[in-house]
Amino acid sequence: MDRSDEMLATAAAQGDRAAFAALVGRHYDRIHGLAWRLTGAKDQAEDLAQDICAALPAKLRNWRGEARFTTWLYRVVVNAAHDLRRRQATRSRASQGWGDWEIARQDEIAVQAEAAGWLAQAMTQLSPELRDTVALVLGEEMTQAEAGVVLGVSEGTIAWRMSEVKKRLRAMAKEEAK
Repeated sequence: MDRSDEMLATAAAQGDRAAFAALVGRHYDRIHGLAWRLTGAKDQAEDLAQDICAALPAKLRNWRGEARFTTWLYRVVVNAAHDLRRRQATRSRASQGWGDWEIARQDEIAVQAEAAGWLAQAMTQLSPELRDTVALVLGEEMTQAEAGVVLGVSEGTIAWRMSEVKKRLRAMAKEEAK
């Protein structure tokens, strides 16, 4: 005797695995077909149909039998498709934000590289004594006293050299801006 969908759903909701298997066997093509029409993509429809079938035992516990089983099942598929669309939209917005962040990060890297390139080129125009001073104080992050010991000059000389470097770099930048 062939049991109705409603009888199978009631039995499946109570844990009858054979009834659940019969329901899925009877309606899988319907679930997949509707999922395909709702998503417009075969791979998404397959994933959605599998997700629905995996969640169906828990959902059946909430089935009250007030409507035909197929009507209730269609609603489950439509809701799952809506959930999928919402998740995709959220991911899309998140990825767009990530893209904006990455573009800004790449722009910042480019600006820093340009500044470092300009500084490296400008440094070639300084005297060797000034370049050595900058390399130790800024490049190696030494104090002016430590740089003075390495270069064999007083801390005051290092301070003067750094002041001179700043003055010359400002002049070079101003000249290039013209």
